[in-house]
Amino acid sequence: MKRLVQIQNESTRHVALVEEPHLHILKGVSSIYDLAQQAIEGGISLSVLIEQRATGVLLDYDAIYSGRSPWQLLLPIDHPGDAARCLVSGTGLTHLGSAKNRQSMHTAGDEQLTDSMKMFRWGVEGGKPADGKIGTPPEWFYKGNGTILRGHGESLDVPSYAEDGGEEAEIAGIYLIDSNGQPHRIGMAIGNEFSDHKFEEKNYLNLAGSKIRTCSLGPELAIDPDFGSVSGTVKLRRGGSELWSKEILTGEDEMCHSLRNIEQHHFKFETHRRPGDLHVHYYGACALSFGDGIELADKDVMEISFTGFGRALQNPLHVAPGSAPLIHIQPL
Repeated sequence: MKRLVQIQNESTRHVALVEEPHLHILKGVSSIYDLAQQAIEGGISLSVLIEQRATGVLLDYDAIYSGRSPWQLLLPIDHPGDAARCLVSGTGLTHLGSAKNRQSMHTAGDEQLTDSMKMFRWGVEGGKPADGKIGTPPEWFYKGNGTILRGHGESLDVPSYAEDGGEEAEIAGIYLIDSNGQPHRIGMAIGNEFSDHKFEEKNYLNLAGSKIRTCSLGPELAIDPDFGSVSGTVKLRRGGSELWSKEILTGEDEMCHSLRNIEQHHFKFETHRRPGDLHVHYYGACALSFGDGIELADKDVMEISFTGFGRALQNPLHVAPGSAPLIHIQPL
């Protein structure tokens, strides 16, 4: 499995193949978006194109990852022309691990189940359809466009109007729509979907607003990774000491929805198949520190890693000071 990063040195951008402990520069391309477009137009696999573009120029990955190099890690995907043409979304109630806290769903009647629990059970029953069949739609939510995405080392923000901010350790799929409206999965990356759980907890109808927050990806984009059962770790650090950690699992074997079913119900919408658009879609989390009573504070660091997906994604938390601003609308 190949893994790519995007890096920049002042005004110079490159795509590089991860060959630990080095980054191998690819020639003739400055973004993974353009590399994927070239693979589509040339009718070849992305892996083959990567091999053709390897230059022999190597950089020290340790120095770049730790911030000791003039080269800076960028997001593992972006739209070179317009960040607004990258749709960021996600799928919830997907992981079987969450069922351990919902044992009563197997014995209670529908009148005793929350709407979220009903949707989770529908996913368990119909989220992995047989070949050629369409399964139960998963919960779907909108997060924003490419302007909300943050890379490795960048802060995730709790705005002044928010009640909270908490990590959601996930894998995200990265997709490009070709000129004929056909979606292509470029690869997958470690993600921190990051949400306002206090706001959502008050009422599940707050879910939509709780999701419109910054979120992160990276640092690496894995090309055609194994997404059966993927083990990972999520950690929180405060003042240099570990505050909380948990071993986590994701992947199709750990989920009640298949990847094919998630993709079917995302790309069935015509507006999600607009030529040239990028999509970043978070597949769901199996554990949250919020569920263990943890409340993150300013400057806490969130770290997420998954086996096979490269180096860990780290993001500090930034809590905006002050109270929510009053927005004034000016009539024309």
